[in-house]
Amino acid sequence: MTTRFPSFVVSMSFVVCLAGHLVSASPPDLGKPQIANPFPPGWTALAPRDEIRPSFSYDPKGGPRKAGSFVIQHDGREGLDGWIQKSFAVTGGEFCHFHAVRKLHKVAVPRRSALVRVLWQDQAGKMVAANVPEQQVQEWGHIPTAEPEHPTDGQTDENGWTTVSGIYCVPAKATRAVVELHLQWAPNGRGEWSDIEFAKTTPPPSRKVRLGTIHYRPTGKSARANCEEFAPFIAEAAKQKADLVVLGETVPSVGVKYKALLIETAEPIPGPSTDFFGQLAKENNLHIALSLYERDRHLVYNTAVLLGPNGKLIGKYRKVCLPHSEVEQGIAPGHDYPVFNTKFGKVGLMVCYDGFFPEVARELANRGAEVIAWPVWGCNPRLATARACENHIYLVSSTFTEPKAGWMISAIYDQTGKAIAKADAWGAVVVAEVDLSRPYIGPWNLGDFRSMIPRHRPISGIE
Repeated sequence: MTTRFPSFVVSMSFVVCLAGHLVSASPPDLGKPQIANPFPPGWTALAPRDEIRPSFSYDPKGGPRKAGSFVIQHDGREGLDGWIQKSFAVTGGEFCHFHAVRKLHKVAVPRRSALVRVLWQDQAGKMVAANVPEQQVQEWGHIPTAEPEHPTDGQTDENGWTTVSGIYCVPAKATRAVVELHLQWAPNGRGEWSDIEFAKTTPPPSRKVRLGTIHYRPTGKSARANCEEFAPFIAEAAKQKADLVVLGETVPSVGVKYKALLIETAEPIPGPSTDFFGQLAKENNLHIALSLYERDRHLVYNTAVLLGPNGKLIGKYRKVCLPHSEVEQGIAPGHDYPVFNTKFGKVGLMVCYDGFFPEVARELANRGAEVIAWPVWGCNPRLATARACENHIYLVSSTFTEPKAGWMISAIYDQTGKAIAKADAWGAVVVAEVDLSRPYIGPWNLGDFRSMIPRHRPISGIE
């Protein structure tokens, strides 16, 4: 099933999209000169309407390997939209791998303008049912359709070629996959596609991970004592085979008396507290996330850290959104949204007040976070649900709020925003197992919405 482009020319035929369905174009005007289509067999150029149709061509010597490339060129008008497609035979239940490389010129927002879609169809060209567990079908009372897949943008090499790829399970009733290579909404833009493959492959390995949270507020005898009080709870998380455990906000400072300002408790990172929790992470062979006040020269930040099972600091995130109480203490805001690779997946961090605003979790998700660890003193729990649901990520919160208060809870939220495990008492350690390799397919024909977010979300000021 692997397809690479041969270097020869075939005659052109095209179809257009009308009312959401592909239909044959009107007969050509014989009074106009007909331009030969240099596409390899099976590939076709399409547009929603002729008036917004860009130009299409095939360069037999294009691409990074000089083995051929498709080119879509827009003129200076707004809103042009077109794609090149081919249909591939598939078998339901098997896995297929898509791969291509893409090079752009004068395309302002590549994630939105230069995308790939994979459509699942039956022999009649109709949409088919999605692959969903029978338990969900019973719960929903219907089976959603298999919506288009959206392969992910990967690395860009030194010559400007970006890898676009994905692995997918073919819906049970699908007999063909239609691969579409798009360029849309890019005035004067040019997109080049090459090295296109769509082939049967082996199923991807399962990526099960056990996410944990600790619901505990330290007594405040000292910064060191606060840290030490978490040791038995972290050991309990290890007994439950947690891969990641999340602690609360500014752990060393909670309840500790200071002379005038909270920032007196600030320390460097790495420093005493990260060294202590790093040792606990190593002893218990898990990842630990927590926040503390960090001093860096004349500045103090509320910083979340991620420590690995080797005891080393994987990375840190400085709280971006500050409540007035921290601003009044002279706390400085962070401005970066780092995401960290771990042995089980990509982890982002945010801290307390960050959760009141959608931007922080969204920027972490934009950068690939699959799990967000959230040390949080208190927050509206509906915002935890929103942050998880709107980004289709797992979120792990650890709070100092009592469960009976009806406010924030220490919990693990799934991709729908549901709290799948939550602490109900002080000192509780809860763990939930999730599979990061399985996309969430919901009941309302959204498909793998997480993969669609980069392609559909609006343009932000920090693109």
